[in-house]
Amino acid sequence: MMSLLSELPEPGPLKPDTLRITPLGGLGEIGRNMTVFEINSKLLIVDCGVLFPEEQQPGVDLILPDFTAIEDRLDDVVGMLLTHGHEDHIGAVPYLLKLRPDIPIYGSELTLAFVKPKLDEHRIANTNLNVVEDGQKVDLGEFSFEVVAVTHSIPDALAGMIRTRAGNVLITGDFKMDQLPLDGRLTDLRAFARFGEEGVDLFMVDSTNAEVPGFVTPEREIGPVLNRVVAASTGQIVVASFASHVHRVQQVFAAAQLSGRKVALIGRSMERNMRIAQELGYLEIPQDVLVSQREAAQLPANERLYMATGSQGEPMAALARIANGEHRTVEVGEGDTVIFASSLIPGNENSVYRVINGLTRLGAQVVHQANAKVHVSGHAAAGELLYCYNIVQPQNVMPIHGEVRHLVANGELAEKTGVDPRGIILAQDGVAVDLANGRAQIAGLQPCEYVYVDGDSIGEISEEELQDRLVLGSEGFIAIYAVVDLEMERIMSGPTVRGVGLAESPEVYEQIQPDLEDALAAAVAKKGATAYSCQQAMRRVMGRWAARKLRRRPMIVPVVVVEE
Repeated sequence: MMSLLSELPEPGPLKPDTLRITPLGGLGEIGRNMTVFEINSKLLIVDCGVLFPEEQQPGVDLILPDFTAIEDRLDDVVGMLLTHGHEDHIGAVPYLLKLRPDIPIYGSELTLAFVKPKLDEHRIANTNLNVVEDGQKVDLGEFSFEVVAVTHSIPDALAGMIRTRAGNVLITGDFKMDQLPLDGRLTDLRAFARFGEEGVDLFMVDSTNAEVPGFVTPEREIGPVLNRVVAASTGQIVVASFASHVHRVQQVFAAAQLSGRKVALIGRSMERNMRIAQELGYLEIPQDVLVSQREAAQLPANERLYMATGSQGEPMAALARIANGEHRTVEVGEGDTVIFASSLIPGNENSVYRVINGLTRLGAQVVHQANAKVHVSGHAAAGELLYCYNIVQPQNVMPIHGEVRHLVANGELAEKTGVDPRGIILAQDGVAVDLANGRAQIAGLQPCEYVYVDGDSIGEISEEELQDRLVLGSEGFIAIYAVVDLEMERIMSGPTVRGVGLAESPEVYEQIQPDLEDALAAAVAKKGATAYSCQQAMRRVMGRWAARKLRRRPMIVPVVVVEE
């Protein structure tokens, strides 16, 4: 396998009739999936998603792909194909369209229906939304693509066969091979076989479950488990799932109807997405089962069920607020049941377990994937991936969508099926791969950073500022204020110390006061003294004392005002 190194040069000029594939997200992480295809100065984009922040990124709302590589070439973009409607594949679309609002977008009916409200929210008028159906072909000049059905944890997911002069690329998007899908829409392996016979020069394959042996459990087996858990519960029930998991919501409605419960949806995205799914016919809500939150609150506990967002422990989502006792209408306690009907995304473990602990502390019984079969993954396991490799028989393979360990495991599966190890490319975000004459090879590394969304700020938060936030949150803050007269070499006022976020009384700083005064006096008396040199003198003394006495490394901000 061709393993990449981070010490790669930037890719050189692209040769004529050569296809360059550059992932701007989704490799080495679960989220912000986006891949740019380029040939003869034209660009095609596949997916444009977001990554949700982890604990070491406090205050960050979303993380976007890095558009730097294409932001001055957006007029060369001939179109954008969206494989499905999950946030990690469509969430960043509005942010890209702010740079060029009229990019032609192609996707299935449900996917584009989920995109439209995002554009409206950002006040972006894109009238170039094009619904494509299974088996449809689209010609975009240097590119043509054909979309085919794949099964995932959301209806209407697509894979794409991209055809160019340089060769053919089959990109799966997120998929699995459930042989009993709830909507009867199978992954189109007949099309995969047809593509294999035509010739797949590069196979870009979902890697999320490449470490998991065998096959993913069919979705149909989850329904009976949910029915039993709901029927056995004596208090109110809260079910947490992704706001786009239409199939799971459908099963929850069925379980509620069997048990004589009413269902209320909680969370703006849950309400919006399920309304869209119902209007388009992807969700069938049993008559008289759906009620408002206010109506549900008036029912006896054993007659209501809440369907909520927040299954990944997101701090502002409905479930986290319920666990913290901060939700305005829903409370849980003894006798209640909370069901996590979703997989645990790598990186979210601490957040999810914090919510589970909070719910358990309130007295609720918490049911999740580790103690009951209440969810199955939407991604192909190793057995399914092996089938795909044998059906497609690609010349080259590029694992996508996964952390490094997932990508490596996927590459090993490809090698087992006979793919030449030299044609298995393990890349990371920003690595450009050139395809020509049936051969794929790494061309270089395009700088590709995390772009943070923090309120109205996009890309203005640096890693250093995030580090400062972490220090403030975990170690606290100490401010030191003083006024000096450098000409007279005198301290006019201070130093005054104030600590924030430290569990210490103000009196504790009296211990360090004499040392600060001595350090400031010595600094003021030095020839060529400046406000900065005085600040640094106090910072050093305070830093050593805080580490020794408080066992902390707080942010220390000395302020020295020089009297004229």
